[in-house]
Amino acid sequence: MIETPRTPLTAAEVTAAVADPWRVIGDALKAAYATSTMVIGGRFVARIIDAAEAANHHPDIDLHYGSVHLTLSTHSSHRITAADVALAGAIADIAAEMDLSPLAAPTARFDLAIDALDVEAIRPFWRAVLGYRDDPEHTLADLTDPDGLLPPVWFQQMDSPRPQRSRMHVDLWLPHDVVSERMAAALDAGGRLVTDEHAPAFWVLADAEGNEICLCTWQEREGVQAE
Repeated sequence: MIETPRTPLTAAEVTAAVADPWRVIGDALKAAYATSTMVIGGRFVARIIDAAEAANHHPDIDLHYGSVHLTLSTHSSHRITAADVALAGAIADIAAEMDLSPLAAPTARFDLAIDALDVEAIRPFWRAVLGYRDDPEHTLADLTDPDGLLPPVWFQQMDSPRPQRSRMHVDLWLPHDVVSERMAAALDAGGRLVTDEHAPAFWVLADAEGNEICLCTWQEREGVQAE
């Protein structure tokens, strides 16, 4: 299955190869660990950096007072590769040695989707106002934050005006094994299901006033685009 460390893998292959708490979120692997203090978090990060240097493959690391959040994706291809799977395993081993527990809250990612009749007419505005950059190699985004901190933006081509509905919506990427629970909670909280036509790639939900959100997973995404 794995030809070289940088060989892109399918989301299904990655999901089968990694252990808790790692999950495929969009085009990356994500996990988070509770560290109780920043000092312990710093030690954890230092060991991760040592492992990353040894592997010549590096994660994105977000250090908080009581937690460390990790994202793995091969930067040259915006895809998950065998190198990411291997480093995820090494990080999980480090966490186990340090007796660190995964965070209870599932990892997720926000994307901003903008509907447009003329995508190229509005792309420069959003690139300028957000301070983003074009990212033509990215499979799940059109514009990205150069610092990698803010949500990606992608444009959806409209075939006709839709004045009756919002022209923007949020994509929330969730682990495939928690999306049903999250959707049930949203519906119990007054939301409604707009469509499950494209499930399990995504479900469209709306609040009581019609504002929409897509709950997205990696599953069955080929040829599928969010609403």
